[in-house]
Amino acid sequence: MSRRRRIPARGTAGRIARGLAAAWLASAATGALPGAVAAGAEASYPPPVQGDFLLKDFRFVSGESLPELRIHYRTFGTPRADAHGVVHNAVLILHGTGGSGASLVRAEFAGELFAAGQPLDAAKYFIVLPDGIGHGHSSKPSDGLHARFPHYGYRDMVEAQYRLLTEGLHVSHARLVMGTSMGGMHTWLWGERHPQFMDALMPLASLPTQISGRNRAWRRVIIDAIRNDPAWQGGEYSSEPPSLRTALEMLWLVSSNPVLRQDEAPTLARADQALDAYVDDQMKSADANDLLYAVSASQDYDPGPALEKIEAPLIAVNSADDLINPPELKILEREIQRVPHGRAVVIPFSERTRGHGSHTVAVLWKRHLEELLKAPER
Repeated sequence: MSRRRRIPARGTAGRIARGLAAAWLASAATGALPGAVAAGAEASYPPPVQGDFLLKDFRFVSGESLPELRIHYRTFGTPRADAHGVVHNAVLILHGTGGSGASLVRAEFAGELFAAGQPLDAAKYFIVLPDGIGHGHSSKPSDGLHARFPHYGYRDMVEAQYRLLTEGLHVSHARLVMGTSMGGMHTWLWGERHPQFMDALMPLASLPTQISGRNRAWRRVIIDAIRNDPAWQGGEYSSEPPSLRTALEMLWLVSSNPVLRQDEAPTLARADQALDAYVDDQMKSADANDLLYAVSASQDYDPGPALEKIEAPLIAVNSADDLINPPELKILEREIQRVPHGRAVVIPFSERTRGHGSHTVAVLWKRHLEELLKAPER
């Protein structure tokens, strides 16, 4: 059993800015100040409607369960169904690790995509931005269970997203599923697990293979720092453990490109100032258990064995200056050949790219989205 609870939209710029500040990784990835939203950016598309979808007795792949799992979401636009009640204009957009749907409600993403005449014009599409399990306003460890919260993985997160659409919003088909970073990885899984659900797929800043190499290493640094910190106290700390600062420093390191970081931190003193300012700001809202769980969730991600199951047209977009998914590995170029209707794009380095955070700068890749949306409805 599940039920949906609608709540008023939080549409003012100040409230959205505070929501973006909480989405610490998304802010770091884009290189913008946390909570940065261009003045008037929201005026070009309607404010979101927010709600909570409650899943009763949700069972995780780990065997653990919750009597009630809350999935928070934002929607833009109106669902339009045909004579058979099938919605054809739904778009599911999935955020990155540590972010939330709010982290995509910004001028460089929503402003470039949801406004009138843009590729995902909210007057035409029904756009759904959920907060993943463990993120934003969805159920997460810091709600009270701390390290007793069920150990969730990406398969659990995709299952909750699927049930939000089908049971909560009564959407049985999507025009598009797309996502950034972790959301990009979820997009690959969506294509495999629900191959007939969508017309098109667009994973951004991700690779269709299990986490390994440097990508696993930076995650392990965060996981080990927190778990091995005596102040973590098995997750029952009364104040944030010092290891959270180490974790946030690691996120700052991997989330942009070297040129931007050097420009921001050209001397030893400036580097320390930039790092301290970022960490101090993120410490206001970050939680060690939430971060530990979010980074650990990728452990079950492995779309490689089932790539041939993806039926929908797919364009995967990465950037040449992404430290997390470096193009030198040629993984994307190799694996995309196994996707029946797949194509890979690697955006060249430029003064406009932001390393891993290029996924949120829609102007860099929205022409590929426009091309993808020419694919017919299935």
